[in-house]
Amino acid sequence: MMTTNSFSQSLSLSQFSLQHKRLILPITLLALVGAETTRDLTVTTLSDAFWAVSTYVAFTLVIYHYLSNIMGKTNRITALYNKSRTNQVVFSSLLGALPGCGGAIVVTTQYISGKVGFGSVVAVLTATMGDAAFLLIAAQPKVGFGVMALGVVVGIVSGMVVNAIHKDDFLRPESPQIKEPTKQDIPCLQVKAINLQGTFWKLVLIPATIVAVLGSFQVDINQLFHLPEHSIEWIGAILAIGSMMLWALTKEISDYQSTVSEDNKCVSSHPIQKAAQDTNFVSAWVIVAFLIFELTTYFSGINLHTVFLGYGMWMPLIGLAIGLLPGCGPQILVTSLYLSGAMPMSAQLSNAISNDGDALFPAIALAPKAAMVATFYSAVPAFVVGYGYYFLFEM
Repeated sequence: MMTTNSFSQSLSLSQFSLQHKRLILPITLLALVGAETTRDLTVTTLSDAFWAVSTYVAFTLVIYHYLSNIMGKTNRITALYNKSRTNQVVFSSLLGALPGCGGAIVVTTQYISGKVGFGSVVAVLTATMGDAAFLLIAAQPKVGFGVMALGVVVGIVSGMVVNAIHKDDFLRPESPQIKEPTKQDIPCLQVKAINLQGTFWKLVLIPATIVAVLGSFQVDINQLFHLPEHSIEWIGAILAIGSMMLWALTKEISDYQSTVSEDNKCVSSHPIQKAAQDTNFVSAWVIVAFLIFELTTYFSGINLHTVFLGYGMWMPLIGLAIGLLPGCGPQILVTSLYLSGAMPMSAQLSNAISNDGDALFPAIALAPKAAMVATFYSAVPAFVVGYGYYFLFEM
């Protein structure tokens, strides 16, 4: 007979804890598609997000990760990088400008371990745009590369100024301990989902890119391939939900960092595998931003573009403030709103320069004072550039 104690244990609340909280997103998407009121709007939004954003982001990321593998095999630049403080600032700005957070995380951890100075940290954090850069480059290449170039220049200037003010070991912790995650730490289900993400994009990347390019040239895909009306929209929506389902199973949400930062990737992973994980992370935030924009407009009749125009002078400051939040997720939201026309370029620029992406997490964990000061320093040029653009071109 079951005792009272064993019965109470069998009904403990711990067994009912919500696992894989990321599943809230794909489940919500299914609910919106299932509801007749929001079905058409949701399918169109998901289709646009997949064909016009996710596919281009995936294509860009695959090229980026292949090039990273090639560049990583040579160490010729390392000696030049370590030659002087000035060289460190210049190379740190270039690393920061690379799409994604990898370069910024490398420089940040090198500072903590004593290999580069504090000026390099400020330079890389100022120059980096995080994963939002992939989105901007994929959607508007000229603007994306222009913002990257601006970030490099501003990063170099900021780093030089900081080098003139502070010594290299400014606020550096004395005995940092950096723990690298091991493969054994990842549950079996998450490993399978991670592998399936790579398989998913291996299968769909080429045909999806063809469809995306044709769509960019305003070709009617349904008519071209003699498909029933709205077929390509439904295919895009289904693929978007499928990719979000795989993304939802790859990582548990336990805190702020696990919510807004990209997933950890094995260095030895195939470039397409890495690209798949990053693509689905970016896509998740893009889908959230697009749906918030479209559903708000649909149900309230409020045009967010018009609303934000009313806050014109405050928009660069809003972009800057969001950029101070650690993680790439909030920054992808800002870039998505810019691409949808809801946010002006001045807000995008101030956000791009002030945001530190995922690089801030190791700094916060191991050198919190340095992280706080570096973030503040990166906010100063963001304020100048954002409002400079506003007064010159938007006022």
